[in-house]
Parts: sequence; structure tokens; C-alpha cells
Amino acid sequence: MLGVLNAPSAYLDGYAAARTVDRKVADNYIRHTTIGDPELDPVMDELASLPPPEMHRFIRAGVEQDDEDTLRRAPQLLRDFFDNVQVPDWVDFEAFKAGQSAFYRNMTNMLIAYAVGSAVEGFGTLVAKSFSITGRVPNLGPGAVRRLRQNNRHMIETYFPGGLLRDGDGWKVSMRIRFIHARTRKLLAESDAWNHEAWGTPLSAAHIGGISLFTFSIRQFEHAMKMGSKITAEERESITAIWRYVGHILGVPEALLFTDEDRARRLYRVAHLCEPPPDDDSVSLANSVFKAIPIMAGLEGDAERQKLARYAYRLSRTLIGNRLADIFQYPKIMTLGTLPYYRAKEFLRLRLSGKIMFERDNFSQIFDSAQYDKEGISYRMPDHVRAAEQSPW
Repeated sequence: MLGVLNAPSAYLDGYAAARTVDRKVADNYIRHTTIGDPELDPVMDELASLPPPEMHRFIRAGVEQDDEDTLRRAPQLLRDFFDNVQVPDWVDFEAFKAGQSAFYRNMTNMLIAYAVGSAVEGFGTLVAKSFSITGRVPNLGPGAVRRLRQNNRHMIETYFPGGLLRDGDGWKVSMRIRFIHARTRKLLAESDAWNHEAWGTPLSAAHIGGISLFTFSIRQFEHAMKMGSKITAEERESITAIWRYVGHILGVPEALLFTDEDRARRLYRVAHLCEPPPDDDSVSLANSVFKAIPIMAGLEGDAERQKLARYAYRLSRTLIGNRLADIFQYPKIMTLGTLPYYRAKEFLRLRLSGKIMFERDNFSQIFDSAQYDKEGISYRMPDHVRAAEQSPW
């Protein structure tokens, strides 16, 4: 294979197959499996020697822009990083309005579509390794429900009008995530549990730019539309533009950022071809979502929890398909009529708003709250690779 890259070993078979579909996209994806965040990773290396409270204060001062005295005492690399933050020429904030409207008009469907559809599909890649090693989500380890609620908040703030301006919470939450990625990347890279030869770079640019951005944007609204959402071509284009800019904020290299829906689909498809088949870590991570859902819904009785989890499994199986659901070892559940039932239920809920209806069985109630902390956005960083051994953050 002329020009083939030296891929991490876990990708070799998939990479060979992906090159027969689109050599250029496959090469670009594999190249980024060994790249993290070229701009921020060196900064985090320098900050690593600082006491955690001091690191947190410096990061907060840079993101919030409200404590110049503190930032002046920060390492030069961190100050340079924030000095170089800018909005690319291709960003058009006016073009975000259609996508913002579409999200809030369909918010319940969009959040559910992410949780049981596009996110679960993303767990079928080597993305699962980072989650599995840290233990932050699988088996409802410490902070798992908080982590899932933070995802909800990120989406809500991202789509809020003005949220992606420099002083908007969507921008701040996205930048916070970028710092957490860089900090976790360093912890994973220094851990004996991470296999560099097989998996490449932890939380690689390939996974953030080639898998995660798509799951939060195009794949999410595809599933939402199956669930009954009406999203126009203009709104889809706007959503794609929003997440291209979020990708930039998250540090995805320009060479990997999708520029439109067609290119994003191509990248996502080829990326999945490059990825190895799901393994036990993927299975564990995918199923952890369905353990978390009843807890996020506030259900306490085992019978109620099991009923809601089973409904979530059925909806997820309908969205992601039987093949992947079987790989993830979902319960064998009939899915016939699931989407018509869901759409009818949502129709009635909207028409009868204000009345107590479907109560504990109302699937959408799990997204009634996102993670909002009293002190505002927290800039504390993880201080250990294992979630069970981390200080609160």
C-alpha cells in the first residue's frame, strides 16, 4: 500500500480496509490517532508541577477573563495560550441561529438521541478505552451521573444564543472540556494501563474530531429526526457549522475539522472503518448508560428503574440497529412500533403540557436538569488517572 502510515497496531486491519474506500480521509484520520492537542498539551505539561489549587486558579483566570492579577502570575506558556485565542475567519455567528432554534425546539429528542443513540455508537470505538481506564462512567463509578449531566449542560450552553461568544458559557464550558481532555490525556499517557503501541495517543484528535464532533451534531439530529423531530436542511447546515466551531474551541486541528455535512459524514464513516471492532470495554461503557438513566430520572424502586431502563434499551436498539445492539449485548427486545409509540407519546405530552402524565414512565424527565454548580463553572482538574482515587472536581 503506497504511502501507508505507521498506524497504531489496533487500527491496522481497519485502516487497510478504509484506504480502499477513501485513502486520503483514512490517512488523515490515522495520522491524528497519534496527535493530541498540539497547542495545549505543552501548556499542561508545564502546569503539571503546580499545586492543584494554583493550577485551577490560573486556568479559571484565563477562561473567565476576570482576574488579571492572577493570570499575570501564571506560567508564560499559559498566558501565551490565552493571548492566542481567536475566532477563525470562517465563523459566522449569525449562521448559528437556525441550529440554535432547531435544538431548543427539539431539545428533548436531541438529548435523548444523543444519550441512547449517537453517544452509544461512539462507544463502539477505541474512545471507550479512555473511559474504561479512568472509570468515570462505566459501572456508575464516582462522578458518572455528574459526567453525563455535564454533557447535557455542554449542549444546552453551546446552543444558547450568544453562548459561543468569548464571554458565553458555551465557549467557557467547551474550553473547560479542552483543558480536562489535555489533563486526562497526560494522566493516561503516564499510566501503565495505556497501550501506546496499540491505541496511539489518549483522547486523540482523531477521536475528538472524527468521532465525538459527529456524535454531538449530525448523528444526533439524524436520530432525533427518526424520533419525530422536524429539522430543515438549513438548520442541519447550521448545526454542522456550530460544531465545527466547537471543534476549533476544543483544539481539533484544522486538517481534521469538517467543513460541511457531506465531508463530516465521509470522515465519520471512514473513521469507523479504521476503528477495531468493539470489545468488552465498549460493551461495558455502552450498557453503563442504561444504568445511569433511571438514576438521572430520580427513580428509586427497582421495578421502576428496570422498566425505564428496558424502555431505553428498546429505543436505543431501534436507533442504532440490531447488529450493533447485539454486539453490545443488549437484552433481546422486540422493537416493532417503538418509534411510532414514542412519537405519539411525545405528541400527547406536548398537547397536554401542565398535566401530570406518564409520570415515572416519562422518559424525557431524565433531561430536566443539567449539571449546574453553585460556584458556577468549575475549573478543577482531575489529579489521578483513576476516578475512584481523584479529588473532587
